[in-house]
Amino acid sequence: MTSGLFAIGRALRRVAEHVAALLLAGTAAPAVVQAHDLSVTECQEGRDFIRNAALSRDQGLSRDEFIGRMQEDLELIKAFPPDLRWFVQDTEDETLLVDAARSVFDRPVDPEQHGDEFLTSCIAVVDRVTVRE
Repeated sequence: MTSGLFAIGRALRRVAEHVAALLLAGTAAPAVVQAHDLSVTECQEGRDFIRNAALSRDQGLSRDEFIGRMQEDLELIKAFPPDLRWFVQDTEDETLLVDAARSVFDRPVDPEQHGDEFLTSCIAVVDRVTVRE
């Protein structure tokens, strides 16, 4: 399980480094930062991510190792324009996902329960946005 996380992290880093180089070289258009409204599909994908974080925890991955790698990956992902990113398109998305990942290690319960709790909180964000519109 952890070798898969390392492989994903290495691949994300390589892609992000290439995109960052393009951005620095001025060959990519500047990104416009705006608030991102989560979709139900993104919430479902986030649930899977959080469930997998709990499965990684159950396989022995430490909190510091997981959160540290996650934070590194999030920084690299930010090299992409927000509309090309999965989920973490703004700070609200990032906070929601990182807080849920921390909870996996700070309050260990069954991986499915962590995933379901994330889905519930994420859908509440979607509902707030829908009501606001």
